[in-house]
Formats: sequence, structure tokens, C-alpha cells
Amino acid sequence: MRTEKQTVWVADDEAATRSFLADFLASRGYGVLCLDSGEHVVSRLQPSNAPSLLMLDIRMPRLGGLEVMAELGSRGLSVPTIVLSGVDEASTAVKAMRLGALDYLVKPLDENDLELAIERVLVEDGAAGESAEPEAAFYTSNRRMLQIRAISDQVARADVPILILGESGVGKDVLARYIHQKSGRTGPFIRVNCAALPADLLESELFGHERGAFTGAQREKPGKFELAGSGTIMLDEIGEMSPHLQSKLLHVLQDGMFTRLGGRSTIHADARIIATTNRLFMILISNPSRNRSRFTD
Repeated sequence: MRTEKQTVWVADDEAATRSFLADFLASRGYGVLCLDSGEHVVSRLQPSNAPSLLMLDIRMPRLGGLEVMAELGSRGLSVPTIVLSGVDEASTAVKAMRLGALDYLVKPLDENDLELAIERVLVEDGAAGESAEPEAAFYTSNRRMLQIRAISDQVARADVPILILGESGVGKDVLARYIHQKSGRTGPFIRVNCAALPADLLESELFGHERGAFTGAQREKPGKFELAGSGTIMLDEIGEMSPHLQSKLLHVLQDGMFTRLGGRSTIHADARIIATTNRLFMILISNPSRNRSRFTD
């Protein structure tokens, strides 16, 4: 039971949506302030009068929900936010989440999903404020995303590499960071874009090189696997990696060892590998002891 009245601000240019949400929230004991534009949110919101929850329509004239969140972020204002949209677009949802949205609901709004989302955001945000350690954020009431989160929670602490498949813009890096944060690993999260570097340079980036290993190598350089330590290394767009480099990576998966370019001594690789490629959104767990195929199609 709530001990004090929590306030929700609703910003939507549709009068019918504002009226529905005002009645819905008031009937459940929340204080409600309805605004018809993003400009009104920006002009009225101050640290001293911040609501418990902000509900923003993604598309409004002049200043939409994403622009409002970006503006509040530039001011250092952090308010638990649920974004509302008339279109179910994965790329828009990802943009909203990156700006700090805790959930993304598609119109017409279902009352059960709406109530679940509001309660989860308010309860979990309050719990996070009392916690000494920051928690990974993955808030949603979408059933498919809840299933993905459940799978992610299940595999996060399993000591296996993971391949995340999904179209560009759906948030594979967000999911990879969530898994890393839930894994309990103490090392850093390091992202490598396999599509952005030539094969020779990518090999040096991943595994490092010794002095004199190639022209211009005037000093030794540790690779990403060394820098990641006991953390996580995300290999973004692994399907663009050359077959030669994939073979070397396979040895790392199987043996947990690698050598720098131009080096002779082996180095232990303790970092967990999360690889991504732009295919259908799902999670596959790779078993190194049984993996005979390469990552490319």
C-alpha cells in the first residue's frame, strides 16, 4: 500500500488519451496532471516539483516525447518515464530506452498492461533509489520482451558465450549490457565493432601485438581480450569477421587461450564473449565443446 499520494504527469496532444489516463490514474489513487504538449512539460518541470512518474506521447507537435526526454536529460533532471506510442516500432522503443524510458506502451492502451507497467516502474524505481548498487535497467510490460528478459536472467550467470541475433536498431547492445550487468562479472564491458575494422587491424585490436610484429608496431599493445580481463567482450556484427579470424576466435572459445600478433607465449582469456549479428531477435547459447561451425552464414 502506498503511504503517500504519488503524482503522475500525462503529456499527450490527444484529448481522449489524456481523459482516459486521468480517469484511470485517479481511480487508483494517483494525483494526476494532464498536459497537452511537450513544451508544457519542459517549462513546468523543476527538481522541486518533479512527479513520481511521467507518461509521454512519443509524437506531439513541435516537441515530442523523445525530444522532451533529451531536454530533461541535458538539464540533469531524471524522472521515471513511460513512453506512449501509436506505432509499435522497435527502433523507436530502443531510442526511448537509451534516453532513460523505463517502459514503452503501444496505443490503444490495455488497462492490465498499463497498471502492471505503472506499478513496476514506481516500485522498482523506488527500490533502486534505496539500493547502494546500481541495477541493470530492463523495464517492460511487453510479453515478448518479458520472455527475452527471463531468458537473459537465466543465462546471465552461466559461463557460456552468447550470440544475440536481431535486425539493426533493435537494441542488441542494450541486451548485451544487461546480461553483463546481471552476470556478476567484475571486469569491464568492452564493445568491438567487427564491421568497422579491416581484418588485420581487427586481429590486433582483439588479441594485441608485440613490438615489431608488423610495420609500425613500435611498442607492444594489449588487445581487447586482455583489457576485458574477467569482464565481457561484445563482438558486434560478428558476421562481418573474416573466416581466418573466426578460426582464431574459435580456439579462444575452445581452449580459453590466445597469443598476441608476433608473440610466442600464450595468454589466458577469462572474458565472456557476447556476439551479435543483424538477424531475427533471439538468443542462442554456443557450446564451445560442440561448436564446429563458424559464425557466418
